[in-house]
Amino acid sequence: MENTQSSSKITRWSLVIGIIITLNLFFNYAITLVYKAPEYDAYFTRPQVVEQITTREACVGVGGQWTEDSAYKTPENTNPKITGYCDPDYTKRLQYDEARKVYEKNVFITLVVLGVITLILGILFPMQAVLAPAFSWGGVLSLIIASVRYWSMADNLLKVIILAVALGALIFVAIRKFGK
Repeated sequence: MENTQSSSKITRWSLVIGIIITLNLFFNYAITLVYKAPEYDAYFTRPQVVEQITTREACVGVGGQWTEDSAYKTPENTNPKITGYCDPDYTKRLQYDEARKVYEKNVFITLVVLGVITLILGILFPMQAVLAPAFSWGGVLSLIIASVRYWSMADNLLKVIILAVALGALIFVAIRKFGK
């Protein structure tokens, strides 16, 4: 009898963990299928022949960032041909980074919404021994994944808001589940 109960608990928790993981994998892969991330190669073209950019004007002309370098100017060489170096991908990198921030913000919002919906579903199935904890923990994991993905891009005010929403959702679930 006890062996059957133990086996049943193991099976139950295996299903719960499986649903939690699969649910979040589903969320993340569905998002990548529906909403495409900015492609690095769309912003950065790699020509077959790369010519050295040796002047400020040529650098700025390709959208680059010119950095003056005093090492080129020595007492013996007061008028060098090259006076600095160019980062030709500067503007393209800024554009790619901005597109990436917008993408990650939208993914964050989507994962938070899916996580909250999943938490609500966990509350709606209180008598379901597998779905209630699976959906509750699946929603929590979705909130965690969303926050981790977007955390480095969020400003401090948004981080506080993220934490407040997550804390509020967890307290709400705790009260609904165990407050009786």
